[in-house]
Amino acid sequence: MAIILRLDRVMADRKISLNELAAKVGIANVNLSNIKTGKVSAIRFSTLDAICDVLDCQPGDILEYQRTKKEDA
Repeated sequence: MAIILRLDRVMADRKISLNELAAKVGIANVNLSNIKTGKVSAIRFSTLDAICDVLDCQPGDILEYQRTKKEDA
């Protein structure tokens, strides 16, 4: 996938644990863990909004676009 999640990096910069962030955002630890490890194919804007609010960051700090190389046919 061309979208890379960098939540782990932002969490480390802010020195916040998965459990603490999950509690402040109001989502289950397992769901936040899936977001953190990139095991999701979608994220609700309300969840992204809450994460950015707690971490005091921009969505671009968490999400990164990486262009995939197109193979010649």
